[in-house]
Amino acid sequence: MPYRRTPKVQERLDAQRETIVAAATQQLAEHGYGGCSVAAVADRAGVAVGSVYRHFPTKAELVVHVFRQVVTREVEAVRAASAGLGDPAERVLAVFETFAQRALKAPRQAYALLAEPVDALIDAERLEFRRAFTDVVAEHVASGVRDGSLPPQDGRLTAAALVGAAAEVLIGPLTSGNEQDVAALRTFVIRALGGSDARHA
Repeated sequence: MPYRRTPKVQERLDAQRETIVAAATQQLAEHGYGGCSVAAVADRAGVAVGSVYRHFPTKAELVVHVFRQVVTREVEAVRAASAGLGDPAERVLAVFETFAQRALKAPRQAYALLAEPVDALIDAERLEFRRAFTDVVAEHVASGVRDGSLPPQDGRLTAAALVGAAAEVLIGPLTSGNEQDVAALRTFVIRALGGSDARHA
């Protein structure tokens, strides 16, 4: 007869899993992917290494889970920041400015999300991260094209190009702490959209 976990046992396991995920999230934010070893996460969570593996068979699967939680939070933040603003170009700007500001507050985590060498499983998750941001930007670009505030263009292509460019721009500040490139990102986004520098300065 197969073993069935009692509700109390399952509750303890669920609580342990949440503790492990929280520890991994903090470890990633402070030390990046390279410093997010299973042993370090276990130590931080106050559990045995075997307990981590019981919930997540590999480090990559644990970090993928963390990535998904972080990405969901970041996408929700930029979506909220860009909702209800004046014109579509300002909404697009809000997406990138919000993400940049949040990234600079947690540079190791942002670098792991954007560019740190990772396992293939996590690299695939990174593509989903970019697609999610692209979707938000594409909505605003398409809105601008419809109302005539932006010139005709393929909204999704523009969005994908902007997300890729912004990720490249942020790598420098995230690794060096020099935020000068981030300040120039606003002008670049407006020019790429076909908007007026003066109007959105």
